[in-house]
Amino acid sequence: MAGVRFMFAAMGITVNDPEHGFCRDCLALQGGGERRCTRCGSPRIVRHRELYGLQLAHIDCDAFYAAVEKRDRPELKDKPLIIGGGKRGVVSTACYIARIKGVRSAMPMFKALEACPEAIVLPPDMEKYARVGRDVRAMMQALTPLVEPLSIDEAFLDLSGTERLHGRPPALVLADFAKRVESEVGITVSVGLSYCKFLAKVASDLRKPRGFAVIGEGEAVEFLSGQPVTMIWGVGKAFAATLESDGIRQIGQLQKLERTELMKRYGTMGDRLYHLSRGQDERRVHAERDAKSVSAETTFEIDLASPDELVPVLRALSEKVSARLKKAGIAGRTVVLKLKTQDFRIRTRNRQLGDPTQLADRIFQTGLHLLGRETDGTRYRLLGIGVSDLTDSGKADPPDLVDLNARKRALAESAIDNLREKFGRKAVETGYTFGKGRKADPPEALDRDDD
Repeated sequence: MAGVRFMFAAMGITVNDPEHGFCRDCLALQGGGERRCTRCGSPRIVRHRELYGLQLAHIDCDAFYAAVEKRDRPELKDKPLIIGGGKRGVVSTACYIARIKGVRSAMPMFKALEACPEAIVLPPDMEKYARVGRDVRAMMQALTPLVEPLSIDEAFLDLSGTERLHGRPPALVLADFAKRVESEVGITVSVGLSYCKFLAKVASDLRKPRGFAVIGEGEAVEFLSGQPVTMIWGVGKAFAATLESDGIRQIGQLQKLERTELMKRYGTMGDRLYHLSRGQDERRVHAERDAKSVSAETTFEIDLASPDELVPVLRALSEKVSARLKKAGIAGRTVVLKLKTQDFRIRTRNRQLGDPTQLADRIFQTGLHLLGRETDGTRYRLLGIGVSDLTDSGKADPPDLVDLNARKRALAESAIDNLREKFGRKAVETGYTFGKGRKADPPEALDRDDD
């Protein structure tokens, strides 16, 4: 630490001096409390007593899907933009212009268009977003090997011990990173810097878009005391209602309760409330964050009820899940069917297989069995299929001694995969998706971009 302090001193940085900071636009060091940068005149100056001692960050791309589309379509720059799936779909994300009008992620599309009728709506282009996400991820990994992705557009970073590598403290490295993403990738990010995961994530949400916020350990309890309980990770609408029924609306009220009392009332969640309300979070940043499931789902323009309409969609989704599993070299043991009814009630059904699979045929046949029990006249607005209990593909789909045709279907599927890889996805279609299935070919309408 002494060597790091010497290096900071050589740069003109005084550790723990609240007057010392830097300009986010030109990265020039600042002192004396000036409101604008002494070099470039920018008002975007970061100052904080713990600025140069914090090393854990959360980085989140701003309105990611919409930002990528606006980058590629300059004519949309000053217009409200919604990424989503048609009138019967939901909002994947919305640009900040649309958000000012009240549009939010996961909002039904009809409500979003009621709030902002002038909005331009585009379907998601997940392949493009994945490419951009990988570019940003690679830039993160150039900063530190400790990058823990949370989604396509956000991640935790631990920059502990990287000062000598970069020749400057993490705060300056992160500000430079944000500048480079904006100039090289063409989108913006928000940075949250703190001493733990919980508050780094909170900080990244404070000043979006193009934000850079710092929450230090010395201020954590006081900062949290005035915040709503919904700021705590894991406290959703239902649990917030439970807390409110007990008269608890703000985190400061939780800070006054003992751990035993909170656990008595809320079980293991009470333990989490006790620690997070005090800014205590011991979770580390892990470089690899394994997926728990692989799935695909779609929302219909018109509610569907008959097997003739639902089965082609199930087949297409099964093929999409299979393709993702094969590309990632993984397989799943449990097949999960997801349905959403007209009144937005969600039904999930699952079945565990004898061996892990990555075959579209096995996923589809299992899903078909589960779907058969649900096609009782109920009309559905959403259908999804996925697999969980993921493992390496090495043990996937051994020869089936009972179903002698399974081997033939697996070989046929492999041949289809090869043709699609060479000539495109539409080069070969099954009897389930050809013709009548085309009208239900599932868009990626529910791939959500939450920030």
